[in-house]
Amino acid sequence: MADNKPVLSISIVTPDGRVYEHQGDFLVVTTAIGPLGILPKHVPVIATLKVDEVRVKYGEEQDRIAVNGGFIEFSDDTATIVADSAERQSEIDVKRAESARQRAQETIKQAKASHDTDSLARAEVALRRAINRINVANH
Repeated sequence: MADNKPVLSISIVTPDGRVYEHQGDFLVVTTAIGPLGILPKHVPVIATLKVDEVRVKYGEEQDRIAVNGGFIEFSDDTATIVADSAERQSEIDVKRAESARQRAQETIKQAKASHDTDSLARAEVALRRAINRINVANH
């Protein structure tokens, strides 16, 4: 990145601490109403995030982070994402994520059979999180 080119400062924090901090040229998140791309000098925004990947592009490189809900606050070329949990692509244990996906699918099956709507809702969220982790890890 050129020294005089405007850049974004991006950080992702969870209850366990800071997961990611980097500067980038372009940030892509998925909000409750759809995808949002942010370039330097973007208007300020606060939005809730869906369980999905966050992409940070800088030069020819790109980082992918699996984010499980939360919100983004952006102003003055600084993006802060506060998430329930988040994992960098390189830190995702795919076998563990696959196991979580299988457990969630089994729980969904059992919850549907017993008409347990609370367990069904929790298992569906767990399934979305597991699939998100698997997708981010495999890119």
